Amino acid sequence: MLALDGMNFMVQNPHLVLCVDDELVGLKVRKILLERAGYQVLTALDGTSGLRLFETEPVEAVVLDYSMPGMHGGEVAGRMRQIKPQVPILLLSAYIGLPSEVTSLVDLYMTKGEGAPILLQKLQSLLRQSVTTQ
Repeated sequence: MLALDGMNFMVQNPHLVLCVDDELVGLKVRKILLERAGYQVLTALDGTSGLRLFETEPVEAVVLDYSMPGMHGGEVAGRMRQIKPQVPILLLSAYIGLPSEVTSLVDLYMTKGEGAPILLQKLQSLLRQSVTTQ
């Protein structure tokens, strides 16, 4: 069980989460955090490889960075919505405000500075909502 700031996080059934971020260190840290919380994690360093994994693997949720070279998170989210519209997407960004045409493509949006406990809470909430709507 992972404990952060007095909160305990442990996933009962290991959900498969895809993390897409061009920053290798942040991606590795996020993978470790999610795995310690009980998730199975796939990672991709760019939108193209993230989309390939999204299409071929039984991904149950996505944690997606916004600012990436080539294809930004809004473009990736738009394509993911066309492929598997039911899979929840949590968009991460260093930017405080993103255009509504980007945020409307994802289920939740948070800034990277909000920290690990918030990320885990939001991801857990998205997966709970996803299970109840299917």
